Amino acid sequence: MKEIIVYTDGGAINNPGKAAIGVVLKFDQRIKEYSKDIGIKTNNQAEYQAVIFALEKIKQIFGKEKIKNLKIILNLDSEVVAKQIDNQYKISEPNLFPYFIKFHNLRLDFGEIKINLIPREQNLADKLVKKILFHKFSTLI
Repeated sequence: MKEIIVYTDGGAINNPGKAAIGVVLKFDQRIKEYSKDIGIKTNNQAEYQAVIFALEKIKQIFGKEKIKNLKIILNLDSEVVAKQIDNQYKISEPNLFPYFIKFHNLRLDFGEIKINLIPREQNLADKLVKKILFHKFSTLI
């Protein structure tokens, strides 16, 4: 089974505020990096949006049939999001519920997805988010 290692991160200035996401995909000895401004969001909404973006990107790269045979190792540093998508925490913020539903609907298309909560300093996507937040929106800080 082909393995794809994924790092996701999201962040917002002033929470809620200008937000960005970052995603790193590692597969076939390649590394692909993505980042983008996602408008006004909370930190948790940005974290969810990064996870969803990563799965959608994998689906786009490999196609709906091949993703059923992939093992996705999803690394993120948000305890709230990691434990919610792994069904360990309930969703207490109503604004996160649509993201949770979107993640679980996407998850149905995939084979195995392993969720790892990692320290921020090990998250390869963190630098991508900071680059947007602190360069593009530095006047807001």
